[in-house]
Amino acid sequence: MKMPFELCLATAAKQVPFGPDWIHEIKHDGYRILVIRDDKRVRLLSRNGTDWTRRYPWIIQAALKNRQQHFAIDGEAVILGVDGVSDFNALQSRKHDHEAQLYAFDILAMGGDDLRDLPLHMRKTKLEQLLARRPDGITIAPFERGEIGPDLYRAACRMGLEGLVSKRRDRPYRGGRQRSWVKVKNRAPPSMDREL
Repeated sequence: MKMPFELCLATAAKQVPFGPDWIHEIKHDGYRILVIRDDKRVRLLSRNGTDWTRRYPWIIQAALKNRQQHFAIDGEAVILGVDGVSDFNALQSRKHDHEAQLYAFDILAMGGDDLRDLPLHMRKTKLEQLLARRPDGITIAPFERGEIGPDLYRAACRMGLEGLVSKRRDRPYRGGRQRSWVKVKNRAPPSMDREL
């Protein structure tokens, strides 16, 4: 299936950027998903355009409960373990597809308007407006602004999380690999058989 939007991809880096122009998000261990709603139809597309609409019913239900009839959200499908950390093994097993929820981190279109030319901080505001009465199934991915990035990265690593994605708050959304989105992975990622 042809992707209606080319996804923005983060560039790998060794250090978290520092300064007031950056927004920092925890990198969750899940699958990148584009959620597109057109009236009563919702589609879930994987990063490479595979149709995963039937795979995650909770995300579909949440999208259909939204008052807005037209939107495109970029996010990560995750299954949270009992410790509140994303469990990639559970997601990969396909045994818990009904538990997968979306951590939404960007909005590309809403109400017929293409929002990709807006700076990130304005898109985040639009996303918050869209999900203000958020039903379970789609949640805004938490983020922090500014100089906290390196400290947040260290905290994420201590918690066994996958790492951090830092994004320039003043940049538009552009498809392909971008330097305005930077990912720094936990160099000691959680082991596959981590005790809960």
